Amino acid sequence: MALDAVLRLDPDVAVLDIGMPGLDGLGAARELQHTCCRTKIVFLTLYDDNDYINAALNNGALGYVLKSCLNSDLIPAIEHALAGHVFVSSHSVIAES
Repeated sequence: MALDAVLRLDPDVAVLDIGMPGLDGLGAARELQHTCCRTKIVFLTLYDDNDYINAALNNGALGYVLKSCLNSDLIPAIEHALAGHVFVSSHSVIAES
């Protein structure tokens, strides 16, 4: 459903959740990445987990915002994504590769 909406509406930014019904957010991000869609992806989620963060970024997301940081982080994450930069909520720590 979210995937269809993004492809139909062609927004600058799509805010997705990992736990979406049907095709989850990671699957939607992966599909969007393969369609050459110009839409930037920001995740808004409960999951403060390095595996999810890395999966989101590896599937083309430029933002990863924890719902607990919604008020302080969502707007900056969207601004960073529009500028082509990565933003991850400060409570999250990306695992080193």
